[in-house]
Amino acid sequence: MSLYTEWEEKKKEVTSKPSSNPYFWDDYFKKETEVYKNILKDKENHITGTVEEIAEKFQLEPYELLAFLDGIETSLNNDLDDLKNYELDSQLELDINFEKLLYNMHLNKAPWLYSLEEWNEIFSPEKQQEIEDKYHYGRTVRKEKKIGRNDPCPCGSGKKYKNCCGRKIKKVS
Repeated sequence: MSLYTEWEEKKKEVTSKPSSNPYFWDDYFKKETEVYKNILKDKENHITGTVEEIAEKFQLEPYELLAFLDGIETSLNNDLDDLKNYELDSQLELDINFEKLLYNMHLNKAPWLYSLEEWNEIFSPEKQQEIEDKYHYGRTVRKEKKIGRNDPCPCGSGKKYKNCCGRKIKKVS
């Protein structure tokens, strides 16, 4: 069984029978947070090694590293091979873009990650705010005010909208 399949099986088991491991997600998110703390603390944006070496370095099970890679993949400057093909001896090269990473943490609504103290060593508070603002700007929905049928017509005729530009034209057969 591939490492990614092992991860998929663990997720499926916990989803279908939450009582089998009620702390599964809490445990995983704690480990994930520690990995990010270490990466940010060391300002380590380029990580290389085998799946086994990197998993050991971050004190993760190999399948947990694949879960981590699944999450960080969109924050990399380089593309990863299909995660389903990775084995213990597969060589990895991660080129992390910290700006994308912080943005994606906001995008995934992960305050336990985007509010880590270690970000202060990477970006100034102003830069962190700028990245957060980019996230919020892309999420703002702006709706134009709809014209009510009894409102004055915007063409300026003085008629009600329903009797002017909003009038339905009957089809002539």
